[in-house]
Amino acid sequence: MDHFNRLVSEQMVTMEKLLYLQAELERCQQIEEELQTLQNATNLESIQSDIQAMKQELKEIQLIFEKQTEEVINSYREMNLTPSCNF
Repeated sequence: MDHFNRLVSEQMVTMEKLLYLQAELERCQQIEEELQTLQNATNLESIQSDIQAMKQELKEIQLIFEKQTEEVINSYREMNLTPSCNF
């Protein structure tokens, strides 16, 4: 009977270790998921910031292009309104 009790006692210790490690593993996996979510959120914020900066730069370039287009049109009009002398 002592042998049986010793085996059961060892098995209980092993079971406690098993349950502890299982709980720790689940806790660590939960932390891992939370960290991945935070990292994704950080990456998302960074990408959104980049997108906003690019949109602003695009607007500025569009304004410059529009101004240049107006200047080209005005220059062309002036060129055609000015009589050319080919003497």
